[in-house]
Amino acid sequence: MTSLLNLYRKVLEAPLSFLVKNNPIPSNPIEELKLNVSQPIVYVLPYTSQTDFVIFRKNCLSVGLPDPIETNDIHGKQLPRYVFLDEGRQIFKSKGPKKETEKVFYNYLELHRAFGDLDVQVIPVSVLWGRAPGREDKGKLPQLRLLNGMQKTIAAMWFGRDTFVRFSQAVSLRYMVTEHGADQSIAQKLARVAKMHFAKQRFSATGPRLPNRQAMFNKLLQSPVILSAIADEAKSKNMSRERAHQEAEKILKEIAADVSYENLRVLDRLLRWLWNKLYQGIDIENADRVRQLALEGHEIVYVPCHRSHIDYLLLSYVLYHQGLVPPHIAAGINLNFWPAGPIFRRSGAFFIRRTFKGNRLYSTIFREYLGELFHRGYSVEYFIEGGRSRTGRLLTPKTGMMSMTLQALQQRQTRPITVVPVYIGYEHVLEVDTYAKELRGAAKEKENAGLVLRVIKKLRNLGKGYVNFGEPITLSNYLNQHYPEWKNTDDEKPTWFNKAVDSISNQVMVNINNAAAVNAMNLTGTALLSSRQRALSREQLLEQLQSYQEFLQNVPYSDDVIVPAESPEEMLKHVLGLERVGVLVEKDSFGELVRLERNSAVLMTYYRNNIQHLFALPSLVASIILHYEKINNGELLHAVQRIYPFLKNELFIHIEKEELTLVVEKIIAEFHRQKLIDVDGDVFSINDRGIRTLQLWASAVREILQRYRITIAILQYKPDIARNALEKESQSVAQRLSVLHGINAPEFFDKAVFAEFTASLKDNGYFDEAGNAVTEKLDELADILNHIISAEVNLTIRSAIEKAEEMPAQE
Repeated sequence: MTSLLNLYRKVLEAPLSFLVKNNPIPSNPIEELKLNVSQPIVYVLPYTSQTDFVIFRKNCLSVGLPDPIETNDIHGKQLPRYVFLDEGRQIFKSKGPKKETEKVFYNYLELHRAFGDLDVQVIPVSVLWGRAPGREDKGKLPQLRLLNGMQKTIAAMWFGRDTFVRFSQAVSLRYMVTEHGADQSIAQKLARVAKMHFAKQRFSATGPRLPNRQAMFNKLLQSPVILSAIADEAKSKNMSRERAHQEAEKILKEIAADVSYENLRVLDRLLRWLWNKLYQGIDIENADRVRQLALEGHEIVYVPCHRSHIDYLLLSYVLYHQGLVPPHIAAGINLNFWPAGPIFRRSGAFFIRRTFKGNRLYSTIFREYLGELFHRGYSVEYFIEGGRSRTGRLLTPKTGMMSMTLQALQQRQTRPITVVPVYIGYEHVLEVDTYAKELRGAAKEKENAGLVLRVIKKLRNLGKGYVNFGEPITLSNYLNQHYPEWKNTDDEKPTWFNKAVDSISNQVMVNINNAAAVNAMNLTGTALLSSRQRALSREQLLEQLQSYQEFLQNVPYSDDVIVPAESPEEMLKHVLGLERVGVLVEKDSFGELVRLERNSAVLMTYYRNNIQHLFALPSLVASIILHYEKINNGELLHAVQRIYPFLKNELFIHIEKEELTLVVEKIIAEFHRQKLIDVDGDVFSINDRGIRTLQLWASAVREILQRYRITIAILQYKPDIARNALEKESQSVAQRLSVLHGINAPEFFDKAVFAEFTASLKDNGYFDEAGNAVTEKLDELADILNHIISAEVNLTIRSAIEKAEEMPAQE
């Protein structure tokens, strides 16, 4: 019997190896699922299928897992390495767990009772044939249901490239025995739990059935809230109810997605080709967090940072290949142009206007549509920054979508809603040239088909892309912890609501930054931009890259930050191999110099800014020690504590005030280990051998501190200046400073950063209740900034402020 079975599997191998591609999820299960291959492994498959077994075995061997055909030899006892949970498909339903499977489980449990060092890992594995969820208006079952022989043959031909083998988190039998014992009932329970797991896994891979679009419209248009908004629209615009109703339906058609699974399959092929053209690979981290949330039945809201139009394509592609449902995506209405608009809509995009202001009907319909998506169990994605970052830094969050998400939680949502912050990064952003032009004053080019074609023509080697799923935020848990009154009010907009929206939105940004991806490009850019001449000797650059890398490894910013494992030499070689990055190598009589082309300096700030938050605090510490030359621990902490709150707010840094002393101690210890500073008791001073590296470290926040000094100097000069005038004058002085001192950072004279800084000053008590500056606190902060900013820059700032004061008198 066994030989016939093996022969049958051999016959299946040839056609299946041709039709079905290896797609293990996760791609490296040993590492990602933390499997101990020195202990025995037992695979559990949901139902008897030799076709599934052949595909599953091939994927096992491809990722280095033990061969399932072989048996486990445990103290001389041979036990099978795989089991089928049930017999498979019958006419009406599948059977329950096989008695044979329960017996195998029991035998393994008995061995654990006899041998205390044994810990067998039970790994649920399923083969997912296609991903179609089915439609509400059709009786057709999702393709992941149990398939008979003929259906499996058709599926292999049609869905071969879309077949995934999903390895789930292992269950420790040692834990089961310790916690629950080893009798027959535990073996039965293990089989039942596995059966429930597979049902959840099927749903997490397909999601709910796709809606009948018109039926959903009819339901929404009959909701009391939208009917009230239609009545108000008719009354305010003096039109008939029928016409207002037609306008409402028109708005719904403008907004709503129209997902097609076949469209997703075609787009998957296109995107696979696109990534191979654009990138040398996509690094994906912490996807297991999202898979676990999906298995637990959470309503998932993906909130990525926004660097490029590629973002939403990349995230959907990554999720699809992680065995998860691509989300419904809130896309700007500017993307609803032919042919992209229809393609995006059928891939899950729903379109949102730039502003809802003054349009109650539109805002009500959009809010109700979003709530309906949550209610039906569809995952959702939106960009909380509102638009793409032109500077490479996170933008101040726009809280409208988060507000609607919380409203959905308050109303009828039964499943937990969990927000998943996502860091998306690139070694080369497709639109970065366009961003530079826009920052120089060029008008934003409207998206259209011609623009898409021009972008496609530019396809080139853009290095690597990164998708890192940050720490999730389950909204009910967050509200229970920070706003426990959220369940105790029937008010439409309770007092805690806006504060909660702002707080959660800010935490999302912090968690995105906690998941930053450090790479060769942004590290090299940080080092070169830290030199005033934007050039370093090859030796100095490599030394600086090593310093950065060792610091991030020894004083990790967070558990989620990705740090490159390549050597500094490999990183530099990689950057020099990328196209159009503007990093040049020149030779002189002393050796090689690496420098940035003049026109590339602004572009490189984009990549530097992606990770600027990681280096802000150590850079501040380096700057203080460098300029004070010798400083004791108390003075250093005092200076850091005065400046850090502004860096924390501006760069969405996670380190809280209470943690600051400990983190500074770790920074000092690492700088001392790298021989950049000397430590004599609690006194810190410059180590002459490491002074150049320390200078480059200090330069990472040089421009930020100069901006702070501009605003503080204006306030000292005119303590009663109005806030708008303060921001405008700060911007004017910064523009002058950027020209006179060759500052290329595009955000240096951005009015928005000055607005954020003045808001931070207010939050930290630098203005009194009447809005006037608190002179004593300003003077103390100014004194610290004066020490760590060059005399030349201080002189330029003072001169510009005095000139600005004289100008009205001259007029």
